[in-house]
Amino acid sequence: MKIRDYLKTEQFRQLEKMKQCKEKVDWKEIMGMNRQTLKRGRGGAMKRKV
Repeated sequence: MKIRDYLKTEQFRQLEKMKQCKEKVDWKEIMGMNRQTLKRGRGGAMKRKV
């Protein structure tokens, strides 16, 4: 038996709507990979060009 067999028709329609609108997640942003980093140079700390 599947979950949809237990749902009412109205609840099943809402479930289908939720499947359609998927939210895109930017994992690189969440994990901090696009962060500006600093490196040591002759004049002190400088931003790296990304």
